[in-house]
Amino acid sequence: MRISNMNIILNKAREYEMNHEGAIKLQKPDFHLASRVGWMNDPNGFSVYNNEYHMFYQYHPYSASWGPMHWGHAKSKDLINWEYLPTALAPDQEYDQFGCFSGSAVTLDDGKHLLMYTGVKKVKLPNGEETDIQTQCIAIGDGVNYKKHPNNPVITADMLPEGCSKVDFRDPKIWRKEDGSYLCVVGNRPADGSGQVVLFSSKNAIDWKYEDILSYNGNRLGKMWECPDFFELNEKGVLLISPQDVLPQGYEYGGGNVTACLIGDFDNENNIFKEEINHAIDYGLDFYAPQSVLTESQRRIMVGWMANWDTNGLQNPGREWFGQMSIPRELHVINNRLIQNPVKEIENYRKNKVEYQEVTFKGNKTFEAVKGRRIDLEVIVKPSINCDEFSIKLAQDEVCYTAIKYDVKKSLLTMDRKFSGCRRAVLNEKSAIVPLKDGLLKLRLILDKQSIETFINDGDKAMTMLIFTDLNAEGISFFSDEEITLNLVKYDLVK
Repeated sequence: MRISNMNIILNKAREYEMNHEGAIKLQKPDFHLASRVGWMNDPNGFSVYNNEYHMFYQYHPYSASWGPMHWGHAKSKDLINWEYLPTALAPDQEYDQFGCFSGSAVTLDDGKHLLMYTGVKKVKLPNGEETDIQTQCIAIGDGVNYKKHPNNPVITADMLPEGCSKVDFRDPKIWRKEDGSYLCVVGNRPADGSGQVVLFSSKNAIDWKYEDILSYNGNRLGKMWECPDFFELNEKGVLLISPQDVLPQGYEYGGGNVTACLIGDFDNENNIFKEEINHAIDYGLDFYAPQSVLTESQRRIMVGWMANWDTNGLQNPGREWFGQMSIPRELHVINNRLIQNPVKEIENYRKNKVEYQEVTFKGNKTFEAVKGRRIDLEVIVKPSINCDEFSIKLAQDEVCYTAIKYDVKKSLLTMDRKFSGCRRAVLNEKSAIVPLKDGLLKLRLILDKQSIETFINDGDKAMTMLIFTDLNAEGISFFSDEEITLNLVKYDLVK
């Protein structure tokens, strides 16, 4: 494809988003990065470049439905306030004609910003059928404008061992080792039809060679493993994956598309990862394809797409945008478990503190000053010995609400949105096993218009969920079947 055509396709997307973003600004969340216009899914290229955070994302600017993938782009100084930048990538080459799919970013020695992504094209097989070919490509730029490399694609399926799929081969995550060389993990499907993560290496981020299989599924956790992310944290190797087509496994993994964290030992010299344990990353309904970045202060920060492939059609008809990211979360590994809490930067937006301590009650309870749809709410519950059930209703009016329910005897925490305004017969609740910690249940809830993120027992678990309630529904109420003692602190989130 001619260079002139490349410029035409990219500039068309840039002009469209500039001309259409004004009309939808007030609909979007205040504290979560949302699509500039049109459709958003996976976070891509989450990185630090020139002392700012850069977030790219899967993007179809022309409608609120999935379409040929572009890369949207935004930057931030504090992970909360995001400034939109022009579309970074558009499908304009023979090797990415069907879309510029998910990938990552890294800073090169010369100060340039490198984007690595999956290019997808369609080819006709000898029998006349069409299939996708997925390859890994790069583009290099200055933080605003990026030029696709003439050697693209730089990683092809021909480099894989026999039996590895050429169709399901996507989502590269690149990082730099201490010796200056580069590694990259890519999701792939082996001959048994499950999933695996393969590893490549490079001395210059352009010329790559296959190394090994970093982790193999063996049909134990879904099928294809999408959007891998690998890093070292607290002396452990951590592999984040997004498995497809998962059969539910108790309360640990729901069905469909989920997220999982594999933790184990990593031999940095030989690039060998030995998994010791795995668990879900988020136990709610709307969290997928997380990606992380190491900050200049050596914090590991993760962001996920706040949506679900099985329910993404629930958006309001006629809306001109769809998709938002989670609140960035700081990660730690403690006792072979991924601990996640909202980044400290969100606390700079807390206003109007309201606090209640040692409130004992039974039945329904409200607090005059505890309400809102843009809030940071901390709740500590101490159930009495006879207590069976405790719940919080959020975004509440005369008809609608979203409930967080805790079954004390079963140690089961449930997020339930079936009364949140959804008009479709879909899965509307998820549960997680949450034992009391020192006799207490600790919750931190971030509400931002049409989403709720719940962080449980100091970040031991997280649950994320979209809601569909009218923004005027701001009520919050509490219920316990028997006596409980409640401590709470509520802040408005204000920009």
